[in-house]
Amino acid sequence: MSEPVQALLFDVFGTVVDWREGVARDAAAFLRRRPAARQVAYAFADAWRALYSPAMEAVRAGRRPFTRLDQLHRENLEATLPAFGVDPASAPEDELQWLNRAWHRLDPWPDSVAGLARLKAGHIIATLSNGNTSLLLNMAKYAGLPWDAILGAEAAQAYKPMPQAYLRTAELLDLPPERICLVAAHNGDLAAARRCGFKTAFIVRPREFGPEQRTDLAAEQDWDWVATDLIQLAAQLQA
Repeated sequence: MSEPVQALLFDVFGTVVDWREGVARDAAAFLRRRPAARQVAYAFADAWRALYSPAMEAVRAGRRPFTRLDQLHRENLEATLPAFGVDPASAPEDELQWLNRAWHRLDPWPDSVAGLARLKAGHIIATLSNGNTSLLLNMAKYAGLPWDAILGAEAAQAYKPMPQAYLRTAELLDLPPERICLVAAHNGDLAAARRCGFKTAFIVRPREFGPEQRTDLAAEQDWDWVATDLIQLAAQLQA
């Protein structure tokens, strides 16, 4: 008989919070202050997010030392702005910092806070995110996320889907991987966690990338649990 799950670790961007709406909201406010800029906030959010994984890949591949996500986001922001009619050198530093921290001010999906509260009643709930600790802490305060522990990527010194991201987090919790379940809206994340011995729970977030989303619309493997939201997951785990 398998050991019961003691801790639920969560992917955060897209699984617990709606990054696209939050980034587009703040990008719209930033672009409106610049008449020459292109007023396409969702396209801006998508273009900025498109640089997310390539920036982390340089760290994963060892081409640069571990670098906090806030710094990677800032570099990606400055790379994105010119295509939208903004010279980063012309923007005040405080406004650039404010926009870069859009990732700290993301709203939860409608089920997230209530679902996490239910899951917390029977499990340790913590983050397993590529976000840095201060980002995740600010986000939790902003969105009211009731984590037991906030573990930024600095704790593991690795970015998912590197095995170290999962295994070092398990070590920090002093739990064997089989007593941990990763909860995520991304099949690739779950596959990497499973290879490390974690249990897996897939949450369907069909609008994470907007109305034209084509990926992660359904479970691609026989994950241990599959749910439409965190409230349904809590019901499954309590059954």
